Amino acid sequence: MILLSLNHAFAQTTTPKELSGQILKNDICNETQFPVANAFDNNNNTYFRACAQTGNWIGLDLGKKHVLTEIVFGPRMDADYRDRLQLGIFEGANQPDFGDAVALYIIPGLTERTLNKQPIFSSKAFRYVRFVFPTPQQSGKSSYISELKFYGYESEGDDTLLPQITNLPTVNIHTVNAQDIVSKEEYIKGIITVVYDNGTKTYTDSLDIRGRGNNSWTHPKKPYRLKLANSTHLLGLPAKAKNWTLINSYGDKTLMRNMLAFDFSRRLEMPYTSPAEAVDVVLNGDYKGTYQLCDQIDVRKNRVDIDELDMNSGYTGYLIEIDAYSYTEPKRFTSKTYNIPVTIKYPDEDEILPLHEAEIAAHFENFAASVNAPNYTDPVNGFRKYTDLESFLRHFLVGEFSGNTDTYWSVYLSKRVNDDKFYFSPVWDFDLGFENDWRTYSITERSNQSNEWISMWTSTSAAGNTKSLVSRVLSDKGVQEQLRRVYSVYRDKNKISKDVLTAVVDSFANLLATSQELNFKRWPIMNTKVHENPVIHGSYAAEVSNVRNYIRSRIDWLDKKVNYIPGATHLQQPFNDLNILVRNSANTLYISQIPQGSHVKVFDMFGVLRAGATNQSELSVLLSSGVYVITVEHDGVVYTRKYSM
Repeated sequence: MILLSLNHAFAQTTTPKELSGQILKNDICNETQFPVANAFDNNNNTYFRACAQTGNWIGLDLGKKHVLTEIVFGPRMDADYRDRLQLGIFEGANQPDFGDAVALYIIPGLTERTLNKQPIFSSKAFRYVRFVFPTPQQSGKSSYISELKFYGYESEGDDTLLPQITNLPTVNIHTVNAQDIVSKEEYIKGIITVVYDNGTKTYTDSLDIRGRGNNSWTHPKKPYRLKLANSTHLLGLPAKAKNWTLINSYGDKTLMRNMLAFDFSRRLEMPYTSPAEAVDVVLNGDYKGTYQLCDQIDVRKNRVDIDELDMNSGYTGYLIEIDAYSYTEPKRFTSKTYNIPVTIKYPDEDEILPLHEAEIAAHFENFAASVNAPNYTDPVNGFRKYTDLESFLRHFLVGEFSGNTDTYWSVYLSKRVNDDKFYFSPVWDFDLGFENDWRTYSITERSNQSNEWISMWTSTSAAGNTKSLVSRVLSDKGVQEQLRRVYSVYRDKNKISKDVLTAVVDSFANLLATSQELNFKRWPIMNTKVHENPVIHGSYAAEVSNVRNYIRSRIDWLDKKVNYIPGATHLQQPFNDLNILVRNSANTLYISQIPQGSHVKVFDMFGVLRAGATNQSELSVLLSSGVYVITVEHDGVVYTRKYSM
């Protein structure tokens, strides 16, 4: 549990005392043999029984606001019932229905048979306090509490400090009348309070919440979509938005696979990568486990930053998804070439016009057809006309590094106004990556035998014939060289070394240490195969070790696959007899005598693209002093030269 130091919020002259008030309860089974008064009678030998159903709670209306300093509670003491209070939540609120409640403390494990004392470090004052009994872990097993006492002092309090149930941010959500979330279509109204930065920051808002996901929605631990009343930088994250997601990671027993893949994406400088902040979720007083708070993938600044719909001109950028589940979506189409199902994500369903639907479907068809065409390698009229290769290759590498069996089951693409290219971003959904799918296990052994990209394996998933499209793009020799360059740049910069990436695993494991223990008490699946688990590793440490070992072997394999040579990032091929003239003057780089049909790019030594041109005989670009790399793709071959200014 997180322990916070006392600060100015606790400077007070009033001595804390035992608090009293009107007894409150939600007794689903209307207990008569062990009534709620037994929990407040100062007799350790009498009990309140919460029947073996979810939703039981008892508490007090204190009449006025009080700052809590301590909670005292006891289990049934005449037998070993101590584990039945495990994961119970203490909450404070200022609405009588506890709609604005926040978690004050979670019982992490076995309780003492005598009275348990728990200090509460909070500056916020509450009128209503309660204990929410945990969801029964065993059928027919009721929970008992012998005594419940709250200590504190009368005060208006302030919001300078609130408890978190672990070191992770605590996401408190309460729906109207504590309604359960049972639909992916219908929103339920509620209130959210997020406590973070060691309890020193909070965000509270009303919200609508519903389920989300496809296969992930079928799991007992549910994923959620949040729609806040107001746009905000939730947890201080980059995008200011109303829509957010809580990812459940039920089948990922490390609880970090998405976080690892997103970290790798950021290391490759993808155009946009969603944050994935580990949080604890408490819904209607019920601890739901460890989640990742992520962006809802939508169009806005600091997410998919493309041209938004102009209702006057009709001009708009597009966000689409190659989507094996597109048949469930209202706005969709399927390409004739490669039979690829596509969902239109933006413009939104209630704003998109028929001309937009027709336009994006036609443009995607042109893209697919350009890949399938006889002249597909042509730098001007081939697939490069419609493909941003930099994002395509980075997206591909994230999938290959992670061993994601669903890389081409779902792919987000965006298109800007007056730009024919599709941009592949962001990456998404890695629960089955990092050796977590029986259909591809063991990736390490099978890769060493076949030396084939996992994306192309028959045992991996894809929407339509997307694999065939990707395979054809990769067959271009120029693309292979560019893939090697992209990978090598980040290897040379030590962004994706084995030691660096396994250190990331260890840092996430340390971050999740306390929360994961609670998560797997709530969802005791560590010794059970769930979803597509190939192996039962038996402990959290063993699960993490499996991922760590996989990453080290995968980097070794990728090094061999792309023929990575340390320090030789851009030296694939000299200019030879192309007779291209390169010079500089007044901080301007001039490239001339470029062969017809060539594609020219200028990179700095960090691998950042500084300029590019297709089918131009000359190129000039303003640059500061330094070393640059010029690549010229001509007739399917990439020629490279370093140049100092």
